[in-house]
Amino acid sequence: MPVALTLRFVQRELRNRFAGSFSGGLWAVLQPLLQLAVYSLVFVHIFKARVPGADAPGYVPFLVTALWPWTAFAEAILRSTTAVQDNAALIGKVALPREVLVVAAVCSSFAIHVAGFVAIVVVMGLLGESISLSMLPLALLLYLPLFALALGLALACAAIQVFVRDLIQALGQLLPLLMFAAPVFYDRTLLPDRFQGWLDLNPFTFYAESFRALLLHHGRIELAQVGIALTTAVLCLLLGHWLFRRLDPHFEDFL
Repeated sequence: MPVALTLRFVQRELRNRFAGSFSGGLWAVLQPLLQLAVYSLVFVHIFKARVPGADAPGYVPFLVTALWPWTAFAEAILRSTTAVQDNAALIGKVALPREVLVVAAVCSSFAIHVAGFVAIVVVMGLLGESISLSMLPLALLLYLPLFALALGLALACAAIQVFVRDLIQALGQLLPLLMFAAPVFYDRTLLPDRFQGWLDLNPFTFYAESFRALLLHHGRIELAQVGIALTTAVLCLLLGHWLFRRLDPHFEDFL
């Protein structure tokens, strides 16, 4: 896949996202901040949510370190699922690797939300929250397998969406279920012991807990979990690319 062509489409994707927007790219940071403010109001001030443990972090940094990566992951899949369908006219006129359209959508979502993640983590650290800024570079490395996992799913979903137009609506319902089936809003220790192991079936559980282990020193990262997460991400990327290439020759017949 040509790198220069991919970068051009990433720029195009970013430009189209904020075209005509009064705040431009600032809204990409404001929207998760407003979402965080709502969640904080509901969970901290109304439901009085707390993270269990005497040395546990505050609930807001606990939520931030998992919610931002989830937002990047979920938005990347949703926006890229219709990437091929939305560019049907371009596909019919220009010969180009169709996966570039999906990669550009995933890259733009991650670029925006990784930048927002760094900004909010640094601000919270400077304001005295219990966040280890020295571990931020290592935490950012977690975005690499998360990106690969999202890209693999995005390639598969974008290919299937061409033939099954209801997929995007189904994802709108499935992704929130996947979020609540991972410890984004809660700590796994709040669940009964017999249910805690089920969380590991959700691939995002590793990322939610690993970001917290690095930035909040809440929990720990097991080497076996790292191996499983990397293997899952690579396999998902390979399978997603294989499915996309397998269905690619039939796209124009259904667009």
